[in-house]
Amino acid sequence: MFKVKEGDLDKMGLLFERHHRALYSFFVQMLRQGEQSKDLVQTVFFKMLKSRHTFTGSGPFVTWMYHIARNVLRDHHREVKRKGVHTYLADEMQQDLVGGVLADERIEKKQELQALAMAMDQLNGQDRELLILCRYQELKYSEIAHLLHITEGAVKVRVFRALNQLREHYLKVSTEKNCA
Repeated sequence: MFKVKEGDLDKMGLLFERHHRALYSFFVQMLRQGEQSKDLVQTVFFKMLKSRHTFTGSGPFVTWMYHIARNVLRDHHREVKRKGVHTYLADEMQQDLVGGVLADERIEKKQELQALAMAMDQLNGQDRELLILCRYQELKYSEIAHLLHITEGAVKVRVFRALNQLREHYLKVSTEKNCA
C-alpha cells in the first residue's frame, strides 16, 4: 500500500488480487447478496485508491482495509434504508444438483449450512460482523481490536458471547427444521 500511496497505482491490482476474495466473503456473509457484494468490493478498492493518502501503516493493512469495508457496508445499509429496498440472496445451494440427485451426506451438509446461515442472521449486526471477521476472515483478535477501537480482552469477551448466542440460535433453528 505504501507504493500505491507514493503513486505506483499498478500495485493496486496486486492488492486487489490478494484481498478481493476475503472482502467478497465478508460482504456475502454480512448481506447474503452475491452481486451486491461484488459491487461493494469494487467500492472498497475505489475508496482505498481515493483515500490512499490516509494509510499510515501504524496498523496492519487488512485492518485499514476492513475499516473502509465497514464504512462502505454502513453506507450501503443507509442507502437501502433510505430507498426502502429489501433484497435477498436466492438460495444458490439448490443449484448444486449432480445428475438430478444429491447424496444424503451432501443434503445433510447443506441443511447444516442453511441452519448456520439462519442462526447467523438472527444475531445482531455487531455480533455477526465480529464472528465473520474472527472466524471467516480469520483476523487476529489484536487486528479486530484495532479495527473496532476496543481492547483485545473486549474482543475475546464479545466473541465468546456471540458464539454462545450463535449456538443457541443454531440449536433452535436446527430443532425447528427437524420438527418440520
